Amino acid sequence: MQLLKSLEELRAWRRQQSGTLALVPTMGNLHQGHLRLVEAAKDYADEVVVSIFVNPMQFGANEDLDSYPRTFDADCQALAELGVNAVYAPTVDDVYPRGLAQQTVVEVPGISDLLCGASRPGHFLGVATVVTKLFNMVQPDVAVFGEKDFQQLQVIRLMTQDLSMPIDIIGIPTERADDGLALSSRNGYLTTEERRKASVIYQTLQHIAGLVRSGESDSVALAEGYARIEEAGLNVDYLELRRRQDLLDADADDNELVVLVAAFAGKTRLIDNLQFDRS
Repeated sequence: MQLLKSLEELRAWRRQQSGTLALVPTMGNLHQGHLRLVEAAKDYADEVVVSIFVNPMQFGANEDLDSYPRTFDADCQALAELGVNAVYAPTVDDVYPRGLAQQTVVEVPGISDLLCGASRPGHFLGVATVVTKLFNMVQPDVAVFGEKDFQQLQVIRLMTQDLSMPIDIIGIPTERADDGLALSSRNGYLTTEERRKASVIYQTLQHIAGLVRSGESDSVALAEGYARIEEAGLNVDYLELRRRQDLLDADADDNELVVLVAAFAGKTRLIDNLQFDRS
């Protein structure tokens, strides 16, 4: 496995590759969900490169950039064991040589302002910008993302389409713990009691989907779900039922749905979603 720490090293390596290439962008602190993305990427291309970069542009002023867990050596060992061809681990100066304030940005209007975009202003601008830069740096044929960050996945799909990027965007189903909690680097912040309470999130998404499929109104299903999460001791940021394709509000005629949630367990913000059909 090649460890590439500069754009020059990456481009020299890329010029040597003759087959198709899949990129798995990450911020490190890899868990089984990330490794599942890597395994899937190997099915879509001849070679796989994983980027590890904690992107400051997508963190808000009061968010956990400084404390975000960094486990670079362990990450590289796990990726080597999976047969990854290369890891690209640039510095902040490599990615933003003129600094964040002077960086040209990429914005995907509309969808970036909803849900997590409303709770975390500027977040998806940071995501779209860094992913565009990684796409330009790595020049992959395929890029693989997890469906846990469903809004992020849709933002990237629209961005890729709007900017005519010749890259296939692949979404991989969420990897979960035995009790249904979506795997996330931020799960490591949870206390034992918070971790126990957090299992209610996915259970509630399943409950909401069941109610909607049975003919219950969307508003009643969401209200019941909201109460379940709050009663378990979590604080709901949002809980919404949306159309899958554009994340706009769903009406009774929409069949392809996704229910999305963000909730705080203590100080830790957890997100999840469940895709389902109304009928």
